[in-house]
Amino acid sequence: MVYWLVKILGALGIFLIIFLLRKFLTRQVSGLLKALAKKSATKFDDYLIISFEGPINLLFAFLGLYLAALYLPLSPVADAICTRVFRSLLVFLVAKGFYNLAGNYNVFTQELSSFLNIRIEKILVPFITKILRFLIIALAIVVILQEWNYSISGFIAGLGLGGLAFALAAQQTLANLFGGIVIITDKPFDIGDRISTPSVEGTVEDINFRSTRIRTADQAVITVPNSTLANEPITNWSRMGKRRIAFSLGIPSFTPKNKLEKCLQIIREMLNNHPGVHPDTILVNLDTFKDGNLEILFYFFTKTTVWDEYLQVKEDINLKIMSIFEQEGIRLAY
Repeated sequence: MVYWLVKILGALGIFLIIFLLRKFLTRQVSGLLKALAKKSATKFDDYLIISFEGPINLLFAFLGLYLAALYLPLSPVADAICTRVFRSLLVFLVAKGFYNLAGNYNVFTQELSSFLNIRIEKILVPFITKILRFLIIALAIVVILQEWNYSISGFIAGLGLGGLAFALAAQQTLANLFGGIVIITDKPFDIGDRISTPSVEGTVEDINFRSTRIRTADQAVITVPNSTLANEPITNWSRMGKRRIAFSLGIPSFTPKNKLEKCLQIIREMLNNHPGVHPDTILVNLDTFKDGNLEILFYFFTKTTVWDEYLQVKEDINLKIMSIFEQEGIRLAY
């Protein structure tokens, strides 16, 4: 009885010492690895260390449990089970570290792009991340099952038998998956682009296998199924080279012809010299006669496509047009 009590207390002491020192040990290991990482030109190893800090912290806790279990006078069968459990936990921690690494977008947009000398589109990163995370989880499950002598072939065969039923039950999910592939292939937008469709308008935040998340102007998040988005016309406002301004103004039909011609010429000169107006297309013309009035058509573009800047340019032009009408003694028709 005393022997078992001593062994239990000893095992508890081993666990508590390692458990209480785990943060200190984690800092020491991380510090050593970071010092080595500073000698390399790439930041990939820095992201790798950050991803494994959590698993290393858990490693010392699991190691304390494992050493405490080995200290106890257990049977050979129990010791073998403890070893298998510890090795399974090691596989889990390694998978968790790489799972964290796969979720770091900078690895793909900066490090991997630089290493492969190719540009990886932002819209591809969420797909690559989710595929890698799925493969990491699947591989970890396979390794852990093999550690426990489980038949992998039977597991895969079981998946094959249920594949047809799964496909029939998940037709909409598959439609969303293929919709996501269509979006990735056509690339009508990228992460961060502002888009509008018949059903939603806002900034694209994320795209995954099933849906696309879009944040609206009032900061609400709308989740749109990929199958719906792939079948809708999409306007990408972020890819505009310029933004259109088009409107008409009516003036009384008794306005003198020479005064009207002078007013239109002054407005054209103002638009041609305005720093916010794109010079390619500037149309200011007497368009039509309507309801006893003369309709003047204004059709031009702003250089900026940013919404608030566009509105500021538009407001400034409207005020200048009002001033020109006042200076020339021409009033608007009501």
